[in-house]
Amino acid sequence: MNASPPVTPRRAWFGLVVLMLPVFLISVDNTVLTFALPQIAEEFRPSASTQLWMVDIYSLVLAALLVAMGSFGDRIGRRRILLIGSVGFGVVSVAAAFSPSAEALVAARALLGVFGAMLMPSTLSLLRNMFLNDNDRRLAIAIWGSGFAVGSSVGPILGGVLLEHFRWGSVFLIAVPLLLPLLIFARWLLPESKDPNPGPVDPLSILLTFTMMLPIVWAVKTAAHEGLDVLTVLAFVVGIASGWLFVRRQNRSKTPMLDMGLFRYAPFTSSVISNFLSIAGLIGFMFFVTQHLQLVLGLSPLHAGLVMLPGAVCSVFAGLFVVKLAQRFAPHQLMMVGLVLISAGFFMIILFRHDLNVVAIITSFVVLELGVGMSQTISSDTIVSAVPPAKAGAASAVSETAYELGAVVGTATLGTIFTANYRANIVLPDGLSAAQAKDAGESIAGATSVAEELPGGIAQQLLDSAFLAFDSGILPTALIAGLGTLIAAIIVARANRGHSTGRVVR
Repeated sequence: MNASPPVTPRRAWFGLVVLMLPVFLISVDNTVLTFALPQIAEEFRPSASTQLWMVDIYSLVLAALLVAMGSFGDRIGRRRILLIGSVGFGVVSVAAAFSPSAEALVAARALLGVFGAMLMPSTLSLLRNMFLNDNDRRLAIAIWGSGFAVGSSVGPILGGVLLEHFRWGSVFLIAVPLLLPLLIFARWLLPESKDPNPGPVDPLSILLTFTMMLPIVWAVKTAAHEGLDVLTVLAFVVGIASGWLFVRRQNRSKTPMLDMGLFRYAPFTSSVISNFLSIAGLIGFMFFVTQHLQLVLGLSPLHAGLVMLPGAVCSVFAGLFVVKLAQRFAPHQLMMVGLVLISAGFFMIILFRHDLNVVAIITSFVVLELGVGMSQTISSDTIVSAVPPAKAGAASAVSETAYELGAVVGTATLGTIFTANYRANIVLPDGLSAAQAKDAGESIAGATSVAEELPGGIAQQLLDSAFLAFDSGILPTALIAGLGTLIAAIIVARANRGHSTGRVVR
């Protein structure tokens, strides 16, 4: 006789609400920053490179620490490390809000990455241990994942209201009221969980994860923006060598920080790749479209946020609906459909690029977000269900590492392509000072700031050229992102031959 599926206690569903708060916060934090960039650029006049650092330094540091923090959570307790991360994230968010310079803001974002690395693996790994019933766990992950979509929709609207009435720093203060309920209710609603036999802490493995992730992510970003040089190549070498040593050490350890055998399980590995490529495209899209809406189409931050709302709502719907579909179709098939929809969204952007108005953006974003909601729910569930509950922290860290690496690569490569196209196509009118020419030639935000200082005719000439130069990046970036997600769908199809259901690796 087959054993009855485990019953999920009611407390777990209330705990799920608490676990959605940090997910919602991270999504809001990333989204409102992109909407606040024009104001930050006007105040600090940072270079295009510094603007990119503001966006992706958080993901860079977070990605470098995720595996280590996931392992720590397995050892010292996932609820404990979640609470530590929440306190630290709240305090540093206040510091970021009052940053006196662009460099100080970059430093604060780096610290947010340290504490963010404690938050994300903890939430997903706690879910893995709270929901042992397969259907309930998949639904819980869909609801948990909807926190990203809800945050990306509510964040711009909330941020838009704040940015129209207060200084840009106000968007970082959102963290405080969001984290307070977590700190109050976590002890009652979230059962502590950890690996009962974690083995000793391995400082060398922790160091290797850092020296593997940080140089590689930095090298990807730097090479995309400035091209290859000796230092960039050296960073790649250090990262790859550290990765090889890390894998070798894990394979030889009786109690590895990360079980490398997971990557021999095709559904697990293809899900990680799916996470990475889909998020790289999505973040690259967001980096472009938020600036296009505000700087090219002239919308306020609030109205720009409202334009993104239908897509985010569709992402939530798709993430929840795919749970029902998973009872009739194989998970990998649903993941493939989601990836194809993401790709279709990018190709629609290419078709609309000569008249990329609000309607075209909404239509493309709705299709793209339907795919994100489907693929992210299924891929996250496949990753965490591929391990026993005791190892959920490390597996969740792999999932989040793919997500954050995708965010960094999306911003670094696709964002840099936009910057490179802008610099190559901008035509500066006569009559600009050397400082004005430098700012206007660096980025579209710089051009709009400079235009405010110029007479009407020259200002309009500069803006027209800047808008055309900025939008010249649509074709190459959307094409790269669309092909990337199509490749991910092919990888998922090939990897899941013979795997009709996602079976747990023990």
